[in-house]
Amino acid sequence: MAKKSAENLENAALEAAAAAESTEAAVKNDAPEAEKEDAKVAESTAETKQKFAKSGKKSKKHIEEVKAEAERQERKLERAEEEAEAAKKPKGAAPKVRPLIERRGKKYQEAYKLVEKGKIYSLKDAIALATKTSTVKFDATLEAHIRLGVDPRQADQNIRATIVLPNGNGKTVRVAVFAPLDEAKKAKAAGADIAEDEEFLKQLEKGTINFDVLISTPQYMPKLGKFARLLGPKGLMPNPKAGTVTTDVEKAVKEAKAGKVEYRVDKQSIVHIGLGKLSFGEAKLLENAEAFFSSLKSQKPASIKGQFVKSIYLTTTMGPSIAVENLYN
Repeated sequence: MAKKSAENLENAALEAAAAAESTEAAVKNDAPEAEKEDAKVAESTAETKQKFAKSGKKSKKHIEEVKAEAERQERKLERAEEEAEAAKKPKGAAPKVRPLIERRGKKYQEAYKLVEKGKIYSLKDAIALATKTSTVKFDATLEAHIRLGVDPRQADQNIRATIVLPNGNGKTVRVAVFAPLDEAKKAKAAGADIAEDEEFLKQLEKGTINFDVLISTPQYMPKLGKFARLLGPKGLMPNPKAGTVTTDVEKAVKEAKAGKVEYRVDKQSIVHIGLGKLSFGEAKLLENAEAFFSSLKSQKPASIKGQFVKSIYLTTTMGPSIAVENLYN
């Protein structure tokens, strides 16, 4: 009887264990969907923590950067979609734009007709034609624009020079001299409008500029150093190449008053210069032009292998341009 009771107890325990296992399996199989989603979120969070596993604030910062990059990519995709949709829409007819010459004034159009298209004029004929194509009521300036075959970035090809035009340039030039008192007195006698010593610096400190040309002696140049930002952009800083830094201030003042002109090549390798007023007459303008081109030819760098002067155009203030034959290489 004892053996049977023991066997019955063992069988009951085995049945109970089997029932418990089946119950657990049933619970697992019938788990709600919410619990499964929570498990997935937990797994993704764990993966994120492993992916950006860094210590302290760096991990947060890195996660923020990743989020910002994802948002940026989304915005980029949205813009691309908008552009694609806009490209699909039918475009209207292109607006009609009149030629530039038709948008000019009547006087300019009449003057433009006097210039034969495609023709290259001699210097003398170009000046004669320029005097006829002036459309302004004031005394216009004859301008020359010369394209050079130089590289202004090279020190030896950065053309900069001065010339005293035989008949002047027709402009009233206000000359200032910054020099010792004895030199300032000589400059004043030579025709300088301003010739001072320390008083001149006080005017510059106030930002007062009432001159067109500034001449200085070499020993006084260090005193002008702190005003380079004021004078430099306006082209008023004295320079030895321009002849405005000299010991002979009297001669420099006379040349400036007589019509001394500085010309230099710009970043586009072009020289611009005014050759005088139309009221001078054709003969005086031709004399000024020949003197300038002779000076320019003498500035040809030794390192230039090809053409020095590529093209020449003359024009008056607000007038049409006239091509001039190139005889200055």
